Amino acid sequence: MNKKWQYNKNNVERAKEIAEKFKISLLTAQIIANKDLDDEKIKIFLEPTRNNFYEPFLLPDMEKAVDRIIKAIEEKERVVIFGDYDVDGITSTTVLKKFLEERGLKVRISYSK
Repeated sequence: MNKKWQYNKNNVERAKEIAEKFKISLLTAQIIANKDLDDEKIKIFLEPTRNNFYEPFLLPDMEKAVDRIIKAIEEKERVVIFGDYDVDGITSTTVLKKFLEERGLKVRISYSK
């Protein structure tokens, strides 16, 4: 299978403008400029709040997952979290582990490689 790479041309002037306005590095500004975001979306990207998160209940079976976690907390079950061994997988499993431990559960993490 042949794949054709597509990439954005760097808008150096826009990147410089973003870097100066938002007091960020030129590299970060260039990444943002390549996304073609307006100033309001840049501000949200750089300083997100909980109001900017996606609605988690749009994920399939999220209600079932929440109900199961509540049951595990109520019954003080032991829990294993399966996560990916990449930067977002490690981060998300660590956050979930901390959350569950704060609710009294014994938690272990298992990573797939």
